[in-house]
Amino acid sequence: MPSRDGGGALGASAGTIPGMARSRRVSTPPSARGGYRNRHGRGLRSSVTGPHLPVLRTRAETFEGIVAETADYLRGQFPEELADVSFEIAGIPRSVTSSGLDRWWVDAGARRVVLYRLPIERLQHLHADDEAHQRMHVEGYVFKAVAELLGKDPWDLAPDRYHHF
Repeated sequence: MPSRDGGGALGASAGTIPGMARSRRVSTPPSARGGYRNRHGRGLRSSVTGPHLPVLRTRAETFEGIVAETADYLRGQFPEELADVSFEIAGIPRSVTSSGLDRWWVDAGARRVVLYRLPIERLQHLHADDEAHQRMHVEGYVFKAVAELLGKDPWDLAPDRYHHF
């Protein structure tokens, strides 16, 4: 028979004070991950995507991926001309020209193409705002910049690239 001092199954050996009700809150050790709160003792929050979905990509990562894939495609089409060309991404141009913000800058002497992500993404006027049109918009600027570097028309770089549209 349990005693009145609380020494039974939940007695003082379990860390409770006799006559005091036990807290329902379970203490959890601090997380090494940080950044996630332990609200009301319910445990740490998980990421927004959950364990079964892929991690979301940021706009910058998506832009960099499109530029890299397009540059690889163009290097495959013109291996000698684009072998030593470096493709770089910058946020915004350093100066504003009379025609507005530049979308790219080509340095033919240094064999360098710089694409400005923010003007390309934010000053777009697409008739359909979906992933395919955004991708073609960014690819178009890569084609224009490479065409300026090579001294060709952008449509001559890959005439069969968009034949299905």
